[in-house]
Amino acid sequence: MTLKHANLTLVIAAVGLTLFGGDARAQTNPQGQPLQLIQWDSRRLEQLDRNVRRLERALTQRNAQGQPVIVEPDPEVVTLQGRVDIIDRRLRDLETTAQRVNGDVERLTFALDEAERENATLRTRLTRIEARLQALDEAAAAQARAAEAAAQEEASPTGDAVSDLAAARALSADPARGAEALADVVANWPNTPQAREASWRLGDLRRAARDQAGAVQAYATALAGWPTETWAGEVTLKLARGLAATNRKPQACAALGEFDRRYAPRATPALKAIAVQVRGEADCPA
Repeated sequence: MTLKHANLTLVIAAVGLTLFGGDARAQTNPQGQPLQLIQWDSRRLEQLDRNVRRLERALTQRNAQGQPVIVEPDPEVVTLQGRVDIIDRRLRDLETTAQRVNGDVERLTFALDEAERENATLRTRLTRIEARLQALDEAAAAQARAAEAAAQEEASPTGDAVSDLAAARALSADPARGAEALADVVANWPNTPQAREASWRLGDLRRAARDQAGAVQAYATALAGWPTETWAGEVTLKLARGLAATNRKPQACAALGEFDRRYAPRATPALKAIAVQVRGEADCPA
């Protein structure tokens, strides 16, 4: 049953009750007791529909007989119709709002898809740029290494650290030229065993030339990181003696302490005797 038909049914029912002497608003029986609420199931609705049809036929017959029926709308029916109209308008408003919201959701979904595609494109471009930058960095590092190697080969007399050191040692008879050659080995081949050896040999030449400060610097360069070569213990004693000779006795005692911890167990008796002598020169505590 449609809403319009239901409204018509209610109106005609009210009319029928008026025609047949019924009271649509009666809520009590003749004894004054409250009536039971009607349960509107399918059977009762069908019965009501049949009664409405009979009323429609009766109204049609009376109109045909020249006895028109004036129907006054029931206030409760009018109120009900007004409420139905309000609900209908609200439903239309909700439907319009839902359509607008759906349109906004579709636009947002489209914008989100566009943003995701743009982000994917940007990520791809960024990955390519990072790869290009990494390749450029690697190429620059390779060029720097090549340039450094070329500079070393250009400055090196032989192009090899071992050969350069051997050539510098061969010049030990000439202290000036030998010191210059050893300094070149240190400069051209840094962080190599040959550079360490060239440093302490350069220290020996400076000590022989009575340049104690220069000798101490060269010995300290050779002993950076406390190497384990066979010459390390002897050079540590030379460093301690040079520090004591330049009035740096606390540093000399510290160097002797490193000798005792690192090199004394494998040192020769001669080196141990030198250590005792230097400890006395530096006034180290027993």
